[in-house]
Amino acid sequence: MNTKQKFGFLIGITTFLMLLASLAFVYTREANDTLSETEPPPNYWAGSFGIDVTLEPEKPKVGNNTISLFIRDKNQRPVSDARIEAVSEMPAMGSMPAMPVPIDMKMDSPGHYRGRYELPMEGYWPLTLSIQSDTKGAARLTFDMSTGRAGVELTSATPSGKQPKQSVVSHTAEQAAAFTVDTYRRQLIGVTTGRVEYRSLIKTIRSPAQIVYDETSLTDISLKFDGWIGELKADYVGKPVKKGQTLFTVYNPQLVSTQEEYLDSLKRSAQRLGSLADAARRRLMLWGISPAQIQAMARRGKALEYLPIGSPVSGTVVEKHIVAGSAVKAGMPLLRIADLSKVWVDAQLYESELPWIKLGMRAEVVLEGQPDRRFCGTIDFIESALDSVTRSARVRMMLANPDGELRPERYARMNLQIDLGARLLIPEQAVIYSGENRVVFVDLGEGRLKPQKIKTGLRNTDYIEVLAGLAEGDKIVTSDNFLIASESKLKSGLEQW
Repeated sequence: MNTKQKFGFLIGITTFLMLLASLAFVYTREANDTLSETEPPPNYWAGSFGIDVTLEPEKPKVGNNTISLFIRDKNQRPVSDARIEAVSEMPAMGSMPAMPVPIDMKMDSPGHYRGRYELPMEGYWPLTLSIQSDTKGAARLTFDMSTGRAGVELTSATPSGKQPKQSVVSHTAEQAAAFTVDTYRRQLIGVTTGRVEYRSLIKTIRSPAQIVYDETSLTDISLKFDGWIGELKADYVGKPVKKGQTLFTVYNPQLVSTQEEYLDSLKRSAQRLGSLADAARRRLMLWGISPAQIQAMARRGKALEYLPIGSPVSGTVVEKHIVAGSAVKAGMPLLRIADLSKVWVDAQLYESELPWIKLGMRAEVVLEGQPDRRFCGTIDFIESALDSVTRSARVRMMLANPDGELRPERYARMNLQIDLGARLLIPEQAVIYSGENRVVFVDLGEGRLKPQKIKTGLRNTDYIEVLAGLAEGDKIVTSDNFLIASESKLKSGLEQW
């Protein structure tokens, strides 16, 4: 083969190799394009980048964690020249400063980047990704991320012409109503949760009360004749007296003359004079002079100018309308004596509370200013008519008062407890009142909450009965519901409750 032939052969070989290289390039490009068309679209778009984020474990935990990124361009080709700054930072709370945790991202294979990070404590750890490429530009994304909650949730990203991947799962109306409150905001708000459960519902009725005199133990002292008060023994309100003890002496001219007539008739033995003595004796008794006083006068043989008036009962002087020398009329109230060994406690209960009250029901009385002093008794009277103004009725209990601690007119509080049996209950503070609707927030897990209308029944100061809308074991938000309600209305398109 001469030189020209050799040169022509080399040119032919070179041309053939170049043709093969071109064919290989076209084939590879078509294969890559085919692969790109079948590759699922990225989860998130920012600038010129499509990004998939994977967490290991799926729910971040305290300690070591791993984050993986798959970054592609708008043609879904892997981006291999990306420089990534990643940081997870717990925001400052009160006096605690912010805690940034930088993540060193390194490329494992074209478009695939991996980094390890260590979380020092549980809580809300927002994730920020800053991506730069010499050929594709720059982008920035921020995500909500929390320990114990699966995955991340995009909160902001550099604008892109691409739309995020749309879920192919159709949501029910119930799922559509749910919204997410991240762990950080839950911590700031102070959200607490609890379970719907059956428990005994104790209804407590508390009412202001007052200690009053036992009206059946009151005794009024009056005379059946006119007169003048002499010596006053029961000379102040609050003085204790014994039965038969002299309260005061009284002068009446007719009383003196009748005494003398009686004594004079006793000195004579004639039958006619004896009948006069009986008549005088009857007049003295009709005026309220006791047989014992008449006998004492007969033994003494002398009429008393000022006749002593004794107490018919033992007790305490609670009213006094006379002083020494007072002129008094027949029937005029002079003194009132009360037996304070037992007292009444009166309370006013509203119309809505009365159906729960029964005679014989146990009740407790707590003295005003002495919450440690408690007295127990039973209801022995329920007023039959309502007060037309206050729409309330009086209930009463009687208490023994051996040491006089329960002073009439003293204020107290009456407590009555009614056991309504086992019922499905939730804390009262878990319920939001919106017009005629009653709403609670059901905790669906992973930060998701759902407003739920319920029908309520009986209640006490701490719990309320659920008749419909919840089941035993449901987890609900039990505090700061108004702040959660604000989150709900901002984050979801719910109609007003």
